[in-house]
Amino acid sequence: MKKLYFTLAFAIGLIMALGGCSQSSSSENSDKKVVKVALSDEVNPPFLFTNDQNEPIGYDMDYLKQLEKKLPEYKFEYTLGEEETNLVGVSTGKYDFAINWFFKNPEREEKFLYPAHEYGYSLTALVTQKSRNDIKTLDDMVDKKFPPVSATGGLRAILNAYNKEHATKPLTLESIDNPSTAENLKLVDKGKADAIFLNVTTFNEVQKQLKLNLKVGGIVSKEPTWLVFNKNNQKLADEIDKATVKLKNDGTLENLAEKWFKVNFFKDLKYINQQNFNFQD
Repeated sequence: MKKLYFTLAFAIGLIMALGGCSQSSSSENSDKKVVKVALSDEVNPPFLFTNDQNEPIGYDMDYLKQLEKKLPEYKFEYTLGEEETNLVGVSTGKYDFAINWFFKNPEREEKFLYPAHEYGYSLTALVTQKSRNDIKTLDDMVDKKFPPVSATGGLRAILNAYNKEHATKPLTLESIDNPSTAENLKLVDKGKADAIFLNVTTFNEVQKQLKLNLKVGGIVSKEPTWLVFNKNNQKLADEIDKATVKLKNDGTLENLAEKWFKVNFFKDLKYINQQNFNFQD
């Protein structure tokens, strides 16, 4: 995932688009409690990226704007940073919470506070050559070849969980540090690996540049994405969680999913797969 090239311009865009610059706006916000939010400086469409004016857009930004509408007593202030730096900032109290389509894992749950409800989903998939129709699920990858994968992270945790549940017929996984998504996709394109397991949004973004002879063979899972809070922010987490539930119940988050992903990922996998991957760019 590439970094934002125009970090300064992006930051200015954040200030102009979200902070407001009029005197009336400043006066209106003076009575509000400031909430410090850490945003990732990685380009990850359609969760978070910039438009031609270097303004922050995407599912995450629209969700945050809707939260502020539901919670008028708060004013969100945004800071860009690298993911791990942001998490350190949350743990030390520099930031109140961070957003970057985080997965849950035991290590993070020890360090951070998670709300009760997710705000969205990341769709994981098996990507194959366009000519192949034999790989749609992880079961189909038993005795087949993956490109090298990271030994850690959310995607590896899913593969490890599969192997734990299927100990007699596990997936064959080769681990390396910092595998290149682009190079791994090229291995699949050349037939040196059968399929790669990754997030659909990651595939779509890299595929725009590489234009390989590849497709999504099947959606494997929908992984909940979470806000991550400082452990001392239980009250804030609870209030944002209640607002998130309201946004789910009134259809706002479903509409945002349709807007940015072209599929309602709050529905089940059967429905998502039946869409024939119309949500791909």
